[in-house]
Amino acid sequence: MSEHRLGEGNSFASKYRCRNVVHIEEYGEVADAIKREKQLKKWNRDWKEALIEQENPEWLELMPED
Repeated sequence: MSEHRLGEGNSFASKYRCRNVVHIEEYGEVADAIKREKQLKKWNRDWKEALIEQENPEWLELMPED
């Protein structure tokens, strides 16, 4: 997470200055997480925002500072 906050290790996070984690999904298998990530990448922005607002309507930071 520290790399994410510093904009390192992920070109998307660095390019768009994504620093806060506002949505988390946990999976027991890496393959399941990758499948879900690919699914979400196909969604439009409105769908993604609705997903976030279901669980985190105030868009609060979900990961504590390191």
